[in-house]
Formats: sequence, structure tokens, C-alpha cells
Amino acid sequence: MTTSGTPRSESRPRLPVLLSGLARACHPGPTVAVTVLTAALAAASGRDAAGCALVAAAVLAGQLSIGWCNDAVDAGRDRAAGRTGKPVADGAVGARTVWTAAFTALAACVPLSLASGPAAGAVHLAGVAAAWGYDLGLKGTVLSWVPYAVGFGSLPAFVALGLPGQPWPAWWAVLAAALLGCGAHLANVLPDIPGDLATGVRGWPQRLGQDRVRVLVPVPLLAATCLLVLAPPEPPGPGGWTALAGAAVLAGAGLLLGRRSPRAPFAAAVAVAAVDVLLLLSRGTAIT
Repeated sequence: MTTSGTPRSESRPRLPVLLSGLARACHPGPTVAVTVLTAALAAASGRDAAGCALVAAAVLAGQLSIGWCNDAVDAGRDRAAGRTGKPVADGAVGARTVWTAAFTALAACVPLSLASGPAAGAVHLAGVAAAWGYDLGLKGTVLSWVPYAVGFGSLPAFVALGLPGQPWPAWWAVLAAALLGCGAHLANVLPDIPGDLATGVRGWPQRLGQDRVRVLVPVPLLAATCLLVLAPPEPPGPGGWTALAGAAVLAGAGLLLGRRSPRAPFAAAVAVAAVDVLLLLSRGTAIT
């Protein structure tokens, strides 16, 4: 005999599974990293606590929407490529649920972004729109790098334009962030290139192939390092020169060790990106 309490007791375990699936489908690593980085940049540039909280909330909403959109769109290809750990492809959460979450986060991103001002909000929403464009089709074209460049480049502009007086961001900060985005694109796609090609995805990295991408990954990241050290009006200090030399050594070591370990170039690229992030944060108020 079925009681009124049975369906409720059977449905309880489903909520944690659903929440876990949504958490894994949002690409939690990049989502958290980009949110924390942008909030830290806002703090370093002089935004007050409320302003930093608004920046973090807007970026988090945008990144959640991008990650959920990506997993919902790619579910069929993930199944075909046999990728594990993909909640939609594995059936841990339904595609309709993930789409609903993506559009909900996108809707929340609009007022949260505009709360920093119309110019700042428009720039951030343009970056989010570019990322959605990647998810919805640009990832399979030779222009797959453009959404990453626009999305990352919009972040220092979002922070700067949200400051009192809405100052324009320094050109070198925007360009360095865009180069970081290009490096992130190459590094992110590198492990998936064989599976992508097997399922018909032919973006810029896939057309280059794994061997060329391994060599190319550090290039935009090193270019970002050079900009962050050499482009600001004040001359670089010992810390800047040390960062530049360290990034060059890391990139070179990654290329040399890549013959023995396929993961060495990727690890080196992550290390160079970390140097770039620290340099960007150290510039603080100079990004305007």
C-alpha cells in the first residue's frame, strides 16, 4: 500500500544528485577561478566591499550560464567521444534542467552587471554573449579563439568602468587579458582534440593539431607577460623583470620536457598563466 509519505521519501535523494550534477556541469574550476580573479582585481583597483561583491556576483552568474550552456550543447558529442565525468552526458542531470539553469543565470547576470553602471554592464554582457556564441557554434570554426579573447578582455574593462568616474581601462590590461584568454582556449582544448575531431568539431586548435598546440600554448601567455611588465608607463622594477624571466624559463622548460611528458607543456602554460595573473593583480589601480 502506497502512503502519501512514500513519494516524498523517495524524492529526497534526488535533490542532492541534481544539485551535484548542476555543480559539476557548470565547469566549477574555471567558474570559480575567473570569479575570484575578477573580484580580486576589483579589490586591487580600489572598488569597495559592496562593489567587489557586485562584481563577483555578476561574473559568477555569467560564468555559471556559460558553463551550463556548454555542457547542455555538448552532451551529444560528449557521449559520442566517450568522455566521462560529464553530468548531462552521463544522465546525472537532464539537458532541460541544465538549459533552465543556464537561462536563469543569464537573466540574473543582466541586472547584476548593470549594477556597476551602464558602460561596465554593457562590456561585461558583451563578454558573456561572446562566450555563449562560442558554446552555440563558434567553437567549431577557425574563429573559436575570438570569444575567449573578448570574454577575458572584457573583465578588466568591466572592473575599470565600474569605478567612480567610469575611467577607461588601460589598453595593455585589456590586451593582456585577451591574450590570457587565447592561451586558456588552447590549453583547455588541448586534451580534447582527438575526441573533438572524431565528433566533427574543427575549431582553431583542432585544425592546428595537438603537436602544434602544445608548442603554441605558451606564446600568448608570454606575450601577456611582456605587456604586463613592459607596457605600463612606469619602468619595470626587479619584480617585473624576475616575473618575465621566470615565465620565459617555465615556457622553455615546458617545451623541452614535452618530448618526455605530454603534460609538461600544459603544466608550464598553467604556471605562466599564474605569473600573468599575479602581475595583473599587482598593477591594481594602474589598470585605469
